[in-house]
Amino acid sequence: MILPKDVKKTAELARIKLDAKEEKELAVELESILGYIEKLKEVDVSGVAEAGHVFHHNDFKKDEPPKENFNPAPLFEAVPETERGFVKVKKVLDKG
Repeated sequence: MILPKDVKKTAELARIKLDAKEEKELAVELESILGYIEKLKEVDVSGVAEAGHVFHHNDFKKDEPPKENFNPAPLFEAVPETERGFVKVKKVLDKG
């Protein structure tokens, strides 16, 4: 059973702010989704061939030579802070 506290923890990990009402509503919705997944586990698929890929095309990106005239100067002028030739961004993950 999905509890509102489970939804709250998941929302915190995803950095989503939910009020108590939304937590309860999402707990009910997630429970319904998981119930449906349990029903799918009961389906007999023994006669169905396994599919490696749904799409039959090449998803790989074509190799292209690097553009020789790339000038990073406008990028570095537009950002608030750089460090040792890199764009410095705010830390979003903490250890622990």
